[in-house]
Amino acid sequence: MGAERTPVVALMGNPNVGKSTVFNALTGARQHTGNWSGKTVSGARGTMQCGGREMTLVDLPGTYSLRPRSAEERVARDFLADGEADAAVLVADATCLERNLILILQVLELLPNVVVCLNLMDEARKKHIHIDIPALERELGVPVVPCAARRGRGLPALTQAVCSVLDGETLPSPTAIRYPVEIENAVHASGLARAEALAALSEHPPEGLSAQQLDDWMTAAAALRAEEIALTCVQSPADADARDRRIDRILLSRRFGLPLMLLLLALVFYITLFGANIPSEWLGEHLLGLSVPLTAFLSALGLPPFVVSLLVDGLWRVLATVVSVMLPPMAIFFPLFTLLEDAGYLPRVAFQLDHAFRRAHACGKQSLTMCLGQKRMPSYVLLPPIRTLLPNLYKNVFSILCRAKKLHISSDFRQ
Repeated sequence: MGAERTPVVALMGNPNVGKSTVFNALTGARQHTGNWSGKTVSGARGTMQCGGREMTLVDLPGTYSLRPRSAEERVARDFLADGEADAAVLVADATCLERNLILILQVLELLPNVVVCLNLMDEARKKHIHIDIPALERELGVPVVPCAARRGRGLPALTQAVCSVLDGETLPSPTAIRYPVEIENAVHASGLARAEALAALSEHPPEGLSAQQLDDWMTAAAALRAEEIALTCVQSPADADARDRRIDRILLSRRFGLPLMLLLLALVFYITLFGANIPSEWLGEHLLGLSVPLTAFLSALGLPPFVVSLLVDGLWRVLATVVSVMLPPMAIFFPLFTLLEDAGYLPRVAFQLDHAFRRAHACGKQSLTMCLGQKRMPSYVLLPPIRTLLPNLYKNVFSILCRAKKLHISSDFRQ
């Protein structure tokens, strides 16, 4: 008898809802939690435990919809449509539930075994947002587990809910989106299961509807149903987002938005480049200073001079130089970039630059990737210690090549 198949659980959600934080907490993995384009487009995998039972958790890319307009949406939809997932955990932001419900409703059309992880409940309480969990479960027809993943709250209950769904102890009865009569008639006339009929309509729209009109109608129907559920289950004060709106009026304004963005990114680059001077110099001095005792140690072992030079000049000095050059800027830049992402500023940068990038047939999220690329270029152009280390790198590599060919080069290496 073959081994029992390990259940596969898909982890899905909108961007910036703490999905990767939930993934790390459930699996013990250490996936980076940034949100630039392509970070999880291939889907990270981990193993979660439930009562001694192993389950494979697949972190799908963050997406707002299952209508395939981007690579992320296509990956998420194909994974569900191909039947690879036995269940799905949908992470939703409790502070803006209505927006997250659109994706939840679309997933319920493809996969009934769903557990909703209502994350950021602590932030919702700070904003005095009240969510009726039992009412939300009745409206969706699936289990809903309130969580605060960053603080580790609610995760055991979430794991237990997933196990109950997989074991058949909890039988979901997911709600359906009510589409316009033209679409509903086409679904019934097809004779297929509802999920298969809707997928077929996406490729062959009903007569009189274009593919774009069909997509707009289906998205509008999902948004309307999400609004109905939110009005039923969510109570929030009128000024719940007042502070965020005031900040957005400044950060996203035409007058101040772009100058503030350039100033803030320039400050990050300045701290990264010039803040790395001292640690780069310290690392270079101490790591390269070990070359002399390392040479003496290897010579004492009786190794030939060429092997000693190969290990010290070719391996150790090159490794020490690379660490001295790359480690300090990375250790400064990525924490700063993570702080901006956690504060919610990076998505606003992507939004602000999206219009300009679309003129070049690109996406605003690619601006964040460009920031990472721009960070690397000046790291060896502007830092004085690094400028002195790079010629040594070239000298060591060239020396080894020349020694291998039994050539002689001058000990004075002109920069």
